[in-house]
Amino acid sequence: MKLSIERGTLLKALAQAQSVVERRNTIPILANVLIEAEGAQVSFRATDLDIEVVDRAPAMVERPGATTVSAVMLHEIVRKLPDGALVNLTEDPASGRLSIMAGRSSFSLATLPKEDFPVMATSEYSSNFSAKASDLRRLFDKAKFAISTEETRYYLNGVYLHVSTGEEGQVLRAVATDGHRLARIDTPLPEGATGMPGVIVPRKTVNELRKLLDDDEATIAVSVSETKIRFATPAITLTSKVIDGTFPDYTRVIPTGNTRRLEVDASEFAKAVDRVATVSSERSRAVKLSLDEDRLILSVNAPDSGAAEEELAVAYSDERLEIGFNAKYLLEIASQVDRENAVFLFNSSGDPTLMREGNDTSAIYVVMPMRV
Repeated sequence: MKLSIERGTLLKALAQAQSVVERRNTIPILANVLIEAEGAQVSFRATDLDIEVVDRAPAMVERPGATTVSAVMLHEIVRKLPDGALVNLTEDPASGRLSIMAGRSSFSLATLPKEDFPVMATSEYSSNFSAKASDLRRLFDKAKFAISTEETRYYLNGVYLHVSTGEEGQVLRAVATDGHRLARIDTPLPEGATGMPGVIVPRKTVNELRKLLDDDEATIAVSVSETKIRFATPAITLTSKVIDGTFPDYTRVIPTGNTRRLEVDASEFAKAVDRVATVSSERSRAVKLSLDEDRLILSVNAPDSGAAEEELAVAYSDERLEIGFNAKYLLEIASQVDRENAVFLFNSSGDPTLMREGNDTSAIYVVMPMRV
């Protein structure tokens, strides 16, 4: 194998591949990236056996071929090369090494046989559709903060992507919850997605997928089966196993009878919560909300460190209410609001609270209160 490729193009392709590779590997081949050169392009494939990413880039291929080298090492070398450099990759089968040359720099890396590299089995995808990158990004970005990190409830360690019925008809819906807060985000159902099976997309996949969705204009081809999900652009294909488990019935925890309505400027609210939470102990981080006619008082009382209070002008016309929340949860939910105003709907100090952006019901959040 012998090829030449521009340093920036190579770095971009390697960045996606090497981030999938697990740093601590007991299987040496999994630390490697499979480089395959043919025609006028080169592809870089990396896997951790649960996720596989293939990144394709244009290159001048002098001699086609394939080999595997350390993904992290190759990425580091290319990252440190000067901008605009032309990188030459040459595999020497006799010595089992890959030489990397750019300008006056040359490196030689050990390779492992390409035959040992595990390629994820292709599965029959029962559903194939296309979606705008901006729509998918909104679904996952707004839901992922609520993904559980508790390994015992593994079925909550991802985003539940499924077809559901919203106020405007059928929607593609993403739901995540950790038992303390919940995010439910809808987007219009893409053509061809009607029969899609509901799948739980793992946390790591959600984070890797973010890199594919940067370009607002891009269209992503999505393929779904009972066991796998695949996202593809012309340059990158990301395939992932889905979590083998049943996502709980989240509709039961979304309150429908909350009538006490608070409307507040989202960014002002987030800043105020952040300020008063400064004095609270890390362990509880509880913030009390005291609501009265068009007035909200945020307070924290931490006996070991101090107290804080801040008043905000809000729109609220129901009876007095005092309710406590974990400050971190409040901040994370408030930071999801793209519009100016956040609307909170309360029932009582012991019941779950619903939050949405103005009157938009395509993104709703539920947070459990705390005793304060």
